[in-house]
Amino acid sequence: MDDQQGETTRLLLEACQGQRAALEALLPLVYDQLKAIAVQRLRNERRDHTLQPTALVHEAFLRMVDQSRVQWQNRAHFCAVAASMMRRILVDHARHRAAEKRGAGRRDVPLLETLGLAKGRNPVDIVALDDLLKELSRLNERHARVVELRFFGGLTVEETAHTLDVSPATVKNDWRTARAWLLTQLSDHDAG
Repeated sequence: MDDQQGETTRLLLEACQGQRAALEALLPLVYDQLKAIAVQRLRNERRDHTLQPTALVHEAFLRMVDQSRVQWQNRAHFCAVAASMMRRILVDHARHRAAEKRGAGRRDVPLLETLGLAKGRNPVDIVALDDLLKELSRLNERHARVVELRFFGGLTVEETAHTLDVSPATVKNDWRTARAWLLTQLSDHDAG
């Protein structure tokens, strides 16, 4: 574990013990990684999107540190929660915008390209992706978490394996299976 990861883990543990100063010291250590995740997620947004990477990072960070019941384990756990939180924020934002425009504001994500499934297909909107991940979670929660961590969190196979406490081979298999399931669901949706 490098010095920065060790320091992050120490600050997270102190934050669990209620030390507010630890939270203030934490943001500079994780900011660049959170910003990279946010930039990656927002890269697929429409050009006039009102949510910027900095705002997404700050909103996610504020929601995460407000979680009194979370027992932070390490930097990977923190980034996994960040991925989940960013997913919720983006989905909430898309739903709110869609409600304002009566469905015209649903945000499309080139999901198939992002997941490495296929090129040249129509994008899938973020709300539909969230619905599919909820359904996948009911079938196999770990598969859904792998997609969430890799797609929304930008985690590598190794980081995902560490976060889920499984082997990289398991993550690769779960990733392959989840992508195949998503492709099937999207193909059925396109056919219908």
